[in-house]
Amino acid sequence: MRLTILGGGGFRVPLVYGALLGDRAEGRVTEVTLYDEDPARLAAMARVLADQAAAAGVPDAPAVTATRDLDEALRGADFVFSAIRVGGLEGRAADERIALAEGVLGQETVGAGGIAYGLRTVPVARELARRIARTAPDAWVINFTNPAGLVTEAMAEQLGARVIGICDSPVGLGRRIARLLGARPQEAWIDYVGLNHLGWVRGLHIGGRDLLPRLLADTEALESFEEGRLFGAEWLRSLGAIPNEYLHYYYFNRDTVRAYQEVKRTRGAFLRDQQRGFYAEAGAAGLPPGAALAAWDRTRAEREATYMAENREAAGAGERDGSDLESGGYEQVALALMRAIARDERATLILNVRNGSTLSVLDAEAVIEVPCLVDANGAHPVGVAPLPLHAVALVTAVKAVEREVLAAAASGSRAAAVKAFALHPLVDSVGVARRLLEGYAAAHPGLAHLR
Repeated sequence: MRLTILGGGGFRVPLVYGALLGDRAEGRVTEVTLYDEDPARLAAMARVLADQAAAAGVPDAPAVTATRDLDEALRGADFVFSAIRVGGLEGRAADERIALAEGVLGQETVGAGGIAYGLRTVPVARELARRIARTAPDAWVINFTNPAGLVTEAMAEQLGARVIGICDSPVGLGRRIARLLGARPQEAWIDYVGLNHLGWVRGLHIGGRDLLPRLLADTEALESFEEGRLFGAEWLRSLGAIPNEYLHYYYFNRDTVRAYQEVKRTRGAFLRDQQRGFYAEAGAAGLPPGAALAAWDRTRAEREATYMAENREAAGAGERDGSDLESGGYEQVALALMRAIARDERATLILNVRNGSTLSVLDAEAVIEVPCLVDANGAHPVGVAPLPLHAVALVTAVKAVEREVLAAAASGSRAAAVKAFALHPLVDSVGVARRLLEGYAAAHPGLAHLR
């Protein structure tokens, strides 16, 4: 099978390739094509992957090719993995800075920053979907491009059920809860529902029994893992659920904005500077074998250790534990998804897919994040219990914002763009929404028409 990675020079590509190296079953991926517009990033990443293959000692490692020709990359692909970043990390840093200057959150998928990122990403994602439909109509598309739910919904306009969004946050959360309860994560049924970066674990079932109430009753156990320390045992018991970590931006918004305003560099600026150093090192001439992979390993360790540092500071949660540093496993989700489709090996995975009739408060085309049964015909959302009213309010409000982003990206309507900012629960004024759009349009050439 052939896998094409859009954004093939991206930092997380070695996670995917590493997972492929460990897959020894029949019908596995044998060719990986990296597509990126940046030749320096492509060359550096090809070095890292070559080091990975050599270190693994796998004689039949998937062959890697790199190209800047999109049609060449897509032609003959069985799966397309989309992990692009429109505007790069410089764009993310600007998104954060402009929002914080207005006193609102600028995180890349939540609030004003997520809207700005969506406005410039959706047109590119729609064009990619059209090219895939034309050049590789039988390919399955796995989307990791953020904002993942919004981008998946945009691509589904062309690709329908053949595009599926993935995220590692629900996977990591479910794994941590299962282990706390003494269960094997792969044997647990996780009752998770919401939108991407806006969901809740409402139950964890082993052998037909829901073990989550036992965890919610145990303060010491609740506050022994990352989400428990972020939200606090009292708030989790009030909710009767464990929220995705990104809900900290909603439930503790003022605290988080203050913490972000006080740091010397935003997360985007930190990653921008960090990755500049990595790509310069990995792309340097005369690098000995293994050096590019070693640089990537060091950079990734620092990246994981500092993840959501501002939120932990606001919550007084301290440093990340070793158990929290483990990757959420989006590469394993991607591999499991490809296996299930290509080999008809049925699997249950939490994915971003079209709603159908799963959540009655949303229409059929809305992309939601829920457990799905996956087989050769794709991902099928599992029926879930209705959302409580507090969750309905957030889910429907954020979905309304996403729809305005889709409309603004399609029409170029300034009014729709302002409406997207103004309707978001974390933007508290229409005046602020207008100033945000002015700031983003001035910072990003692709949004200048919206001024």
